[in-house]
Amino acid sequence: MDPAQLQAQAIKVHRALGESTRYRIVQLLATEGDLCPAELEKRLESIPLSTLSHHLKQLADCQLLVSKKQGTFIYYGLHREMVQKFAAYLFDPV
Repeated sequence: MDPAQLQAQAIKVHRALGESTRYRIVQLLATEGDLCPAELEKRLESIPLSTLSHHLKQLADCQLLVSKKQGTFIYYGLHREMVQKFAAYLFDPV
């Protein structure tokens, strides 16, 4: 990536993480590993599945998430290289 692309990606990542629900999703995935939307919904409690799907899409669009299909479920996990590059603090214990 050239410097302009790097800067644009960093802005996109931090804009996505600036929303508290998306930040909590990434924190959960950093500490608990891959989760499906239903598991994330249980842990986040007050977030409806439709809203959660929107947040997952936003995080995937800025390449913070990877997804894999297992049977009928899709599991989301962190794209560790991307998180390490732009938001390494998410791996630090709180």
